[in-house]
Amino acid sequence: MIKIEHLYKDYSKDIKVLKDISFTFEDGKTYAIIGSSGGGKSTLIRCLNMLEVPSEGTITLDGVVVNDPKTDLTRVREKMGMVFQNFNLFAHMDAKKNVAYALMKVKHMSKEDAYAKAKEMLEKVGMGHRTDSFPHQLSGGEKQRVAIARALAMEPEILLCDEPTSALDPEMTTEVLKVLKGLSHTGLTMIVVTHEMAFAKEVADYILYMDQGQILECSTPDVFFTHAKSERARQFVSNML
Repeated sequence: MIKIEHLYKDYSKDIKVLKDISFTFEDGKTYAIIGSSGGGKSTLIRCLNMLEVPSEGTITLDGVVVNDPKTDLTRVREKMGMVFQNFNLFAHMDAKKNVAYALMKVKHMSKEDAYAKAKEMLEKVGMGHRTDSFPHQLSGGEKQRVAIARALAMEPEILLCDEPTSALDPEMTTEVLKVLKGLSHTGLTMIVVTHEMAFAKEVADYILYMDQGQILECSTPDVFFTHAKSERARQFVSNML
């Protein structure tokens, strides 16, 4: 369980990105965070694993305050896998080494065991045939599937996805969303920032609608897409659909 209480993120006196957010993410649920660009969606999930440091408030994961300076962030990040919009693969490593690297460095697995785990995870995301390929040899969709395999290899409790398809063309987007759909409702808590409304509607247990640094609504897809409460959310749905 991730609990956020009175979270703020300011980049300066005039740039306030998150404004007094309080929310609890339940274990094993899939959340789609949607909203217009600049609403604070990516900043929110980057705060969860401290890629962005909150200005105020607390983030608690399984009873541990994530943004307490005394907290071991390595342990926190073992529980939270992260998938970025631009993949963030190591260009000089092939697919299996990209996946195995953290297993060896963080979990201190032997090279043999880490590579075996990497191959297993690559198979899981449909990339078993590209284990020896380097990032420059892969399509965008393939790179993102390697990135998902890398995150899953650490056996996280939570998978954070920051617009995982925004750098992809429609065909590659379909590939990646199919993988994410297969991971939902498997016991993994998934928090996905996305502009893909069909995916949000079909896969998410809850839609979080963010605007101007606040969560304005949280509801099931059926309710949100047909009976959004706020005028801003209704306008957003109308524009996107």
